[in-house]
Amino acid sequence: MKPSSDARFEVVVVGAGPAGMAAAVRASEAGRRVALLDDNPAAGGQIWRRGEALPHAAQHWMSRLRNSAVAHLPGMRVFDHPAAGTLRMERGGAECIELDYEKLILATGARELFLPFPGWTLPGVFGAGGLDAMARGGLPVAGKRIVVAGTGPLLLAVAAHLAARGAKIAAVCEQAPLGRLAGFAGRLLVQPGKLVQGAGYRWSIRATPMHFGCWPVAASGKAAVEAVSLRQGKKQWTVACDFLACGFHLVANTELAQLLGCRIEDAFVTVDDLQQTSVNDVLCAGEPTSIGGVETALLEGQIAGLAAAGAQAEARQLARLRRRMDGWVRGLREAYVLDPELHGLATDTTLVCRCEDVSCGALRDFRSWREAKLQTRCGMGPCQGRICGAATEFLFGWRTEGTRPPIFPALVSSLSATSANREDPVEVA
Repeated sequence: MKPSSDARFEVVVVGAGPAGMAAAVRASEAGRRVALLDDNPAAGGQIWRRGEALPHAAQHWMSRLRNSAVAHLPGMRVFDHPAAGTLRMERGGAECIELDYEKLILATGARELFLPFPGWTLPGVFGAGGLDAMARGGLPVAGKRIVVAGTGPLLLAVAAHLAARGAKIAAVCEQAPLGRLAGFAGRLLVQPGKLVQGAGYRWSIRATPMHFGCWPVAASGKAAVEAVSLRQGKKQWTVACDFLACGFHLVANTELAQLLGCRIEDAFVTVDDLQQTSVNDVLCAGEPTSIGGVETALLEGQIAGLAAAGAQAEARQLARLRRRMDGWVRGLREAYVLDPELHGLATDTTLVCRCEDVSCGALRDFRSWREAKLQTRCGMGPCQGRICGAATEFLFGWRTEGTRPPIFPALVSSLSATSANREDPVEVA
């Protein structure tokens, strides 16, 4: 199908991961004209990728999306909000398009948190989720020695996925202490499926040593990573590897929410029980509101979709279920809180902003993110501060404020585009 050339929808959802799909489907099933935007070529987000044996929940929501009237617009990257009720985006990094909406649902997901340490920019050092995604996309890992390190439930899943592709997992290193995680496991008794899943991952790599209260302090190698130095308490040792998969949990993607003026508290978008933000007609669901996993994201997405469609009664019923998960979400955050010793990973010569080659030593004397940007160009490279901004918040306590368009790199022609660019209809996959 093709939407009309005026490209106007009653509900627009940004992000086609679990929360976004659920939101779009429920809003459409409630009778609203819905568009689902995402910069990936297919729905599913980072967690549900094509070419994989998808879990039942993924198959269920993808089937409902295919059979719905949702206008799915892949390959769309939103970079601006030029006026109330309007989004501006690029398709394929070339064509500039504007869409108008009555209700907007943000389901922009999260990204990995990288903490700089000596050698973290060497080829062969990946984010944990990033290496997993590349392996799913065809990167050969069979026979490769891989160390998986950092923090969060993702580590064990990544190690299991890589091992299933023939990788030799040399070690799994979780920075959180075992005692704290054991306490968190008690909360999982109300969600036995997660315990079973975690146990299954661990069993699949049962021959791999798993270290707690442990993290990488340096990666070394000539042309690429060849070894990683690990620290656990006062003990330090080196493990040979071909790849290092390292991620320190997740950072919510709140840039578009900030651009829209939504209230942000503790790095998350503030929402009410119906996922409504502080901005009228703008809702938010999934990881931007809290790092709570797939089940939480699906619930929040459904609530947002129904609320945006005016189905308030059904949305409130689901909101009661969502509140029951507050303990799990809070426990997840507390279990994987970062150890204060991680503040000392980066040395003066360690790059923090790899886009602009700004070292940790060059940043230590500044008092804020803005001051550092003005003096060093930290955060002004292609990633727009998505990597170094989160790192400096942890290292120095800086807050990345003052989000301005474009929130992603865009063509000059797109930045100066007007509504005249909307003459051609938008092709819907």
